[in-house]
Amino acid sequence: MRVMLAEDSTLLREGLVRLLAEEGHRVEAAVGDGDALIAAVAEGPPDVVVVDVRMPPSHTDEGLRAALEIRRRWPDVGVLVLSQYVEKRYAAELITADTAGVGYLLKDRVAQVDEFLDALERVGAGGAAFDPEVVRRLLAAHGAQGDPLARLTPRERDVLDTMAQGHTNASIAAHLHISQSAVEKHVNAIFDKLDLSHATGYSRRVLAVLRYLGS
Repeated sequence: MRVMLAEDSTLLREGLVRLLAEEGHRVEAAVGDGDALIAAVAEGPPDVVVVDVRMPPSHTDEGLRAALEIRRRWPDVGVLVLSQYVEKRYAAELITADTAGVGYLLKDRVAQVDEFLDALERVGAGGAAFDPEVVRRLLAAHGAQGDPLARLTPRERDVLDTMAQGHTNASIAAHLHISQSAVEKHVNAIFDKLDLSHATGYSRRVLAVLRYLGS
């Protein structure tokens, strides 16, 4: 795939460049701030951009704003966002923009090379990839009584957890070591309990994940 990187840490940026090149990907730009990333994409959109949430000058949300701008102007470009910490607002803002070709990983996940590359490839193929730790933190925030998510069984919560990471039913079955038909039953039960059984005009999977993220 053709990839562009935006990361202000030179060490991490150069490490990612080497890793991606070794895996056969073509890194077309590696920059240190969001504006430079947008300028590089404008010259020739890649398949995927990998961007840190916090970059110069203020180290707050420059990377996120660049990611959302790229999603708006070049919707076919996949966006994989890296963050040092679990930041619910950023994850929710990304997923509400559109889940196709979007990912959100903690930087620690980059050290898990196979998981990072799997997420990159899923995002590049138009799928979604959300860090399991991010998903667990978001799910833990929804344990209050009266929350529709509280009606889910432990296995249904596992299925929704894995769905929120961007996995298909077949991939969920493989991750949880259950049959695909069992996954389909759990997914339908999730839709029922979240009052999404009759939802039309939008993907019920997306709506379920949005409900899950509390956005």
